[in-house]
Amino acid sequence: MLIIKKKENESIEKALRRYKNKVRNVKLHDEVKTRRFFEKDSVKKRHAILKAAYKSRKAQIEAS
Repeated sequence: MLIIKKKENESIEKALRRYKNKVRNVKLHDEVKTRRFFEKDSVKKRHAILKAAYKSRKAQIEAS
């Protein structure tokens, strides 16, 4: 759990911005999103293979 302590003479908006940046840096939102529903190992592998194929196609297009 991330905790942000408000500094002296710091507005709530600024503290909230620091919190959001910290969450983004830790990639907490992505982890919560992936763990929301159970995903079988075979489905994870399929997603990884499709992602790798997409990246390789994109790299080939950029190279040519």
